[in-house]
Amino acid sequence: MTCTSTKPKLYAPSATRRTFSTGLCQSSVYGWRSFLSLVCAIACSSATDEPGGASDRQTVPMFSEPGPMNGAAANNDVPSGDPSGANTGASPSGSGSEQTAPVGLAPGSGSTPGASGGNGPAQPPPAQPPPTQPGNCNAPPAADPVIGWAAVNGNGVATTTGGGNATPVTVTTLAQLQNAVLGTDPAVIFVKGVLTPGELRPGSNKTIAGICGAEIHGHIEVSGSVNVIFRNIKIVGFGPGNCALDPGFDPAVGCSSGDDAITVQRNSHHVWFDHCDISDGTDGNLDVSNGADFVTISWTKFHYTARLDNVGDDSTGAAGHRYSDLVGGSDNTTGDADLLNVTWHHNWWADNVVERQPRVRFGENHLFNNYWASATTNYCVRAGIQAHLLIENSYFDGVKSPHQFNNEDDQQTASITVRGNVYDNTSGDQETGGGGPAFTTPPYRYTLDAAAAVPDLVQQGAGPK
Repeated sequence: MTCTSTKPKLYAPSATRRTFSTGLCQSSVYGWRSFLSLVCAIACSSATDEPGGASDRQTVPMFSEPGPMNGAAANNDVPSGDPSGANTGASPSGSGSEQTAPVGLAPGSGSTPGASGGNGPAQPPPAQPPPTQPGNCNAPPAADPVIGWAAVNGNGVATTTGGGNATPVTVTTLAQLQNAVLGTDPAVIFVKGVLTPGELRPGSNKTIAGICGAEIHGHIEVSGSVNVIFRNIKIVGFGPGNCALDPGFDPAVGCSSGDDAITVQRNSHHVWFDHCDISDGTDGNLDVSNGADFVTISWTKFHYTARLDNVGDDSTGAAGHRYSDLVGGSDNTTGDADLLNVTWHHNWWADNVVERQPRVRFGENHLFNNYWASATTNYCVRAGIQAHLLIENSYFDGVKSPHQFNNEDDQQTASITVRGNVYDNTSGDQETGGGGPAFTTPPYRYTLDAAAAVPDLVQQGAGPK
């Protein structure tokens, strides 16, 4: 008789892990097989404790003391291309603000100049990306729990649930989708296939999820809506490769005369974009403005098809008007103060993005485990008037000016706090500090992956599955 044992491990969140053994016994004596199998199972089965190793991720508790903050680095020149950060396509104005989170520095893969961390636990080894969708494309992959500002209780909404448990309906045309998203009744809509270009204005309490390679083309406007989720879907603006493809394009103005791929505005709140691919907005890819609040953008890829954008007053020639994500449309919209709170995690700014990754006014924006890698970058993250930014465990790969203030005046009212980031072959500004109150403790629980793991993790995991 031979007896072999395998030991699958069940990981617990405590300092030790319980390992369970199972026996597999084989006997050459036919008549004794059942008896010997039982004896072997008893002999081979055991439960042992093993010393706990580092977990794959570091969970950051709520309302803990923050680690030390960076000092300020002064370079107040505003790069060319987006001197004002104004959103010429924005229209007119939720609430929130509480606190969480210390972290240690990421293990040294690349330098981290200007970054400072607390004396927290050591950073974990690389985490694994989310699994891809199984062969059945008639339903999207199961959603992860929402993390960040979209999960925070506010404005009478406890968290972001979209259409909740409503029975899904599948649409295959733009007209069907436009009809399915109307009103405020909860609805879960599966989008199947590639839709013709057009406009979409979802009402409240909606989940729009892609299946079978779904794509929405044109302009999505979340305006005055509450509790909306887009996930597992590709969203392409009107202007891939040519802003003139946008129905609203004015050649005297240029690309900023057209639509964003997505606009979240007019007091919309509790909005979540997860596992999306967003590209080629004529003006921007995804803008949040005019009183919007409690927004999370996660596991999403932003990029552009190359274009010159060499007509109109806003022309930047070869650089192009490829300004991806604007939070806050104007310095004059002072009603946005204490609103525009957004969480950005596990996102990827990729091909041909030039600026606004994001560019923020007024809000508390938390950016963690993001990846910046566009070779055409003028700057990545910019803090404007009364913007308060926390950038953690992210990876800046060969880009210019990872983070900066918009100008000296804005620096007096804004703040940038950084912890545990990797700056790999970057140049330009890494400004921190500022005259505004530091944003160091988000009001929600979240988990940090090691910064060194972010490039592989995000490139494999971002976008639809």
